[in-house]
This record gives sequence, C-alpha cells and structure tokens, in this order.
Amino acid sequence: MRKLIVVLSLLTVGIVSQSMQTPNAASITRGKALYAQYCMSCHQADGAGAPRMTPPLGKTDYVTGDKARLIGIVLKGLNEPLEVNGEEYFNPMASFAHMNDQQIADVLTYIRNSFGNKASAITPAEVKAQRAKIK
Repeated sequence: MRKLIVVLSLLTVGIVSQSMQTPNAASITRGKALYAQYCMSCHQADGAGAPRMTPPLGKTDYVTGDKARLIGIVLKGLNEPLEVNGEEYFNPMASFAHMNDQQIADVLTYIRNSFGNKASAITPAEVKAQRAKIK
C-alpha cells in the first residue's frame, strides 16, 4: 500500500510539473498577439530581426536556453551590444516591465516555440521570481 501511495504521489508531481512546463495553446495564442503588438516592429514577423541591429529570435540559445536571462532582458531591457550566433547586434531594447507576469510568460513562451524554436514554457511564477530579483 505504501509503495502504491509513493508511486501515485510521484506520478502526480511529474504530471503537474510537466504540464506547467509544456506550452499550451491558449498561452501561445495570447503570446502571438502580444508579439505582434510589442515585438514584431523590431524582430520582424518571421523573428529574423534586422542585420547588425536587432537579433534574430529563431534557433538561438539565448531564446531557448537560460529562461532567467531571457526574462531579465524583457524586464530590464538591453542597452549594450549582444552577440548572437557569432554576430553582434547594437539596437537597444526597451524594458517591457510594464507588462504583467502572465503577458511576459505568454509572449516568451510563444517566442520559445516559434521561428523554428522548440522549448519549454515560461510560467508567470518564473517571471514573478525574476521580477523580484531585479527590484
């Protein structure tokens, strides 16, 4: 009986943990609309950016890698050159800290799963944690 309870508990934790990280359709849809509103003018409709100005969002480790770094860029903005895939980009990025945690999670989840990317979702809790570290 104890073994059954332990196994069921582990399965429940695994399922809940996985569902929190797997992008869902509603988050992707909301994120796509936010991308069109806030990001597309610089990063372009296809996420390719602009040479030497705005970095591409597709197939880059800074998008699909460290979530905290990516969230930090959105919250703080970026005003220094950024090297992506061996090229430097110089266009400053404004802070989007005015967006709420859900909005930032949605747009970043969309970006992390568009433009040839396939990465885990970003949760509002992860954004909230990074926001607290920045303050």
